[in-house]
Amino acid sequence: MNLPAMLVDPRLADCRRLFLHGYELPVRIGVHDFEQGAPQRMRFHVDLWVPLAHSTPRADAIAEVVDYDFVRMRIRERVERGHVQLQETLADDILRAMLAHPGVRAARVATEKPDVYPDCEAVGVEVFGINPAA
Repeated sequence: MNLPAMLVDPRLADCRRLFLHGYELPVRIGVHDFEQGAPQRMRFHVDLWVPLAHSTPRADAIAEVVDYDFVRMRIRERVERGHVQLQETLADDILRAMLAHPGVRAARVATEKPDVYPDCEAVGVEVFGINPAA
């Protein structure tokens, strides 16, 4: 079995992976005329690689880890800024927000629109990045 390169990158060997999958929001997105009038249902899947040194709680307190609410808030904030044409743009913006967190070494962001075509489950995009300071 071939693992994606992101999973065997030595810069991630001392990390745990946190994830928020299936977060669903109505989003004003799209380039087609039929996409301009109303928000579309979108799903977001985010994986974060956080160094164990910054994510191993000693006092069992939320302040010792990267909080899932951080992920949800950054996605919601970006969506609330208004219409975006492309999923690529939205995914890139969310990736930058995830990598801006001082505790995040790497992130994967996937977006999907499940209602675009009746003959497929979803259309989407995925992007991965490692914090340049890692």
